[in-house]
Amino acid sequence: MPTREEIFQKVKTVLMEALAVDEDEVRPEATLVGDLGAESIDFLDIAFRLEKAFDIKIPRGELFPEDILTNDKYVQDGKLTPAGLEELRRRMPYTNLDQFAKNPAVQEFANFLTVEDICRFVERKLAAAQAAGTV
Repeated sequence: MPTREEIFQKVKTVLMEALAVDEDEVRPEATLVGDLGAESIDFLDIAFRLEKAFDIKIPRGELFPEDILTNDKYVQDGKLTPAGLEELRRRMPYTNLDQFAKNPAVQEFANFLTVEDICRFVERKLAAAQAAGTV
């Protein structure tokens, strides 16, 4: 299992390549959209590159669960309902959603995802794969 630093370095490389940003811009606290300029189309590329870099499988919607953000069951008047927030927390335990929860506007969600969130996601995937004996 790679160290946190090794995971960060690989995630940094993935983000530099996918988003054409400089190395010094990819800091743990940097947001994917606000700081690094990611757009919705970039999220698929990022997931694909993470799969290759870490030899993991990321099913669509696992890293970026857009299906919650577009589901009428979870969204009312452009904001996630309490049930939507609960589902997002369940599906994204690697992300701190406390700040987003204060004003859960769907259009703002991507502004809260950080480089550190991606690192924690990868770390959890690798730990699960190791526990399952697939790594």
